[in-house]
Amino acid sequence: MSKKDDIEKKTEALLTPIAERCGVSIYDVEYVKEAGEWYLRAYIDKEGGVNINDCVDVNHALSDALDEDDFIEEAYTLEVSSPGLGRQLKKDRHFANSIGQDVELKLFKARDGVKEFAGTLKEFDAASVTVTINDKDEVFSRKEISVIKLALDF
Repeated sequence: MSKKDDIEKKTEALLTPIAERCGVSIYDVEYVKEAGEWYLRAYIDKEGGVNINDCVDVNHALSDALDEDDFIEEAYTLEVSSPGLGRQLKKDRHFANSIGQDVELKLFKARDGVKEFAGTLKEFDAASVTVTINDKDEVFSRKEISVIKLALDF
């Protein structure tokens, strides 16, 4: 397991009881380096959506737990937020909760000259994702997908 994966896993373990106490669920945890700075991001959700108070409460409790456990060596910025309307689908639980919803996906490498697709998420497994596009099921290898997210309808 990489250091990044280890930090995300340990953070999610710390976050689980905090999320339960605060009445939210964990959508995702990511530890990323952007522009030379480390960010630890916790995305939370709940029925009806999270508000700023949910984020503040979880942020304070998680910050205290991280300070106490102190397993991250480098300096980082902690951010707690909603995953947003156009949330990325990364984990199996994200896919499972999004069956039947409209998605947009981008491929690393073009397929028949096209890199971006939109349709309805039909099913998934460990190796592939099936999206219905114009009444036709298209199967994409999970390895060929650079990003898949819920589509925004405006």
